[in-house]
Amino acid sequence: MPYLEKTTAQKDADVNIYYEDHGSGKPIILIHGWPLSGAMWEYQVPALIESGHRVITYDRRGFGKSSRPYTGYDYDSMAEDLHDLIKKLDLRDVILAGFSMGGGELAQYVGTFGTSRISKLIFISSIAPFLLKTEDNPDGAPDDVFKGMEDNVKNDRLGFLKGFGEGFVNYEDNKDRISQGQLDYNFQIAAAASPKGTLDCINAFGRTDLRDALKKIDVPTLFIHGDADNIVPIEPSSKQGHELVEDSRLEIIKDAPHGLYVTHTEELNEILLDFLK
Repeated sequence: MPYLEKTTAQKDADVNIYYEDHGSGKPIILIHGWPLSGAMWEYQVPALIESGHRVITYDRRGFGKSSRPYTGYDYDSMAEDLHDLIKKLDLRDVILAGFSMGGGELAQYVGTFGTSRISKLIFISSIAPFLLKTEDNPDGAPDDVFKGMEDNVKNDRLGFLKGFGEGFVNYEDNKDRISQGQLDYNFQIAAAASPKGTLDCINAFGRTDLRDALKKIDVPTLFIHGDADNIVPIEPSSKQGHELVEDSRLEIIKDAPHGLYVTHTEELNEILLDFLK
C-alpha cells in the first residue's frame, strides 16, 4: 500500500498518509470530508478514470489508513500534507476537489502555497470559506453548534456519529437513494477514525476563517452544493465562496443533502465531468 512518509524531529509525531493512485491522464486529487476517508469517493473514482483522468485519493491524518497522531489537526498541517503528496508524486496542472471539510484544505493550500501546480479547484458541499457566525459573517453558525458537536464527541462519539450519519444524507427523505447498508458503511468508516482527530477537526472546519485564502484563487473554480444541506449552510460556504472567487461557477443541486456524493451521484458526476472537459 502506498504511503506518503512524513518524518519529523519527534518520532511520535511521524505521520504516514495513505493514498491510492489510479488511471492515467490529467491528475485530480479527491479530498474527503469529516469524519470519513478516501473510501467515500467509491462512486466518483470510476467515472473520473473512465473520462481519462488519473485519480488520486488519500486519507487525512487520523482517518482511514493514515497515521493517527495526537496533534496536527489544523488546516496548516493538513494543507502541508496535501502539498507534500503533490510534491512526492511530482504533479503539475493538478485538479483539486474537496468535499465538506476537504474544501478547507483546498483553500488553505492556495493561501499558503499558491496555484503554480494547480489547474482547477472544485469545492463540493464545502465548509469554505467560513462557517462560524461573527459580526462580519452573520450567516454563519453560532459557536454553540460546534461546542455541542465537541461535547457529543467527547461524551458519546459513536452515538453522536450514528445520528450525524443520518442527518448527513437526510435519510428520511432519501431512503430511495441510499441503502441502510451504505449508511452502515459510512458509520463504520467514521467510527474507525481517531477519536482525537475526530474531535480536533471540529475546531478546524468550524472556526477557521479562510476568506482571505479564497481571495487568492486565480484558477477556474467550481462550487457545488445541495439546497437541502442541513449540515453545512450554503450562505456562509459555497455562496460566499462563489462571491469571493472571481469568475467562479456555482452549481446548486435541487433537493440534495450534504452527502450528495452518495445520494445524488449521477447529478454530481455529470457536473464534475462537464467542468473538467
